[in-house]
Parts: sequence; C-alpha cells; structure tokens
Amino acid sequence: MTTDTPVLARRLEAILLIVDEPQSLVSLAAAVGAPVPAVRQAVEGLVADYDGETGGPRRGFELREVGGGWRLYVREEHDDLVAEFVGAQTPSRLSQAALETLAVIAYKQPVTRGQVASIRAVNVDSVVRTLVARGLVTEVGQDAETGAIRYGTTDALLTHLGINAIEELPHISPLLDDGADGFDEELVR
Repeated sequence: MTTDTPVLARRLEAILLIVDEPQSLVSLAAAVGAPVPAVRQAVEGLVADYDGETGGPRRGFELREVGGGWRLYVREEHDDLVAEFVGAQTPSRLSQAALETLAVIAYKQPVTRGQVASIRAVNVDSVVRTLVARGLVTEVGQDAETGAIRYGTTDALLTHLGINAIEELPHISPLLDDGADGFDEELVR
C-alpha cells in the first residue's frame, strides 16, 4: 500500500493511460492499493499538473471526471487534429469479436445492438461503437416498437470486401453444420 503522492500519481497515470471507461476513485484506489482520500488528492494533483497550474506546460490531454469516474481525454482544441490523424492511419485488423459482430450485422441488417447481443450472447456496445467509428457500420433508423437504433453496413465495408452489394455475401446456411455429426444412424430413425 503506497501513499507517497508522487509515486501514487505515477501509478494512477499508468492505470488511467490504459482504461477505456471512466474509473471511480474507489476502483482506482483498489487498482493501486491506496486509500481513497490519498487517490483523490493524487488525482487532483494530476488534474492541476495537466492543466499547467503547477508551473509546467498545459498538456494536450486532460484528466476529466465524467459519469462518476476519471479518464484521460484529448483537450477539445485538439479534437480536429487527432480525428484527422486517426483517420489517416491505416486501420488495424479487427478483433474476433468485431468480426463476429460485423457478420451478424451484415447478415441480419437492419438490426439493433440488443438483437446482436442476444445472437452473440455478449455485450456488443463497445464493438458496435468501434465498427461505427471505422465506418463499417452506420445507424439506419430506429426500431418502431422499442425506439432502439438499428444498424446496417456501409459502402466502405462493401469496398473492403470487394463486393458491390450485401447480397453478394455467401449464403450462410451451406457453411453451417447440420448437427447430425455424432448421432448414430439407427437412433435418428
């Protein structure tokens, strides 16, 4: 358990650098093994440091409290620059979860996140956000009954796949196992 403020602040920075979602003071305290009041003080010190209030430069990022938690964000004045930079980068490969989610959306579109989640049996919120950010999936309307956003594929996906229309995707049924393997022929009758 550490309460040495400079060491604690550096440990918090390491955690905050890698998180995708805002982290509460309690979860940060548990992660670094320090009491919540010490973590609160260290977080306040980091905010002041990044804002240039401690004699150093104002950083291009900030530590912001959002939704009851803390996370590093790009400063608003650099949003356009960062968006341009990220857009110019060669997209990285999609994860297995993203590929599976993209396949469900492609074959079942228009489909809601809830419908995709029920098919995949996992939460797909962040994966859908990633696919939207990469321009492979887009919002195509709302479900009339639930008001949930429906998603479909984009022309960019068609380009990446080298097809002209989503109807050119291979039919899925010939690729699926019929479930007969492993059954004794006499028992099936």
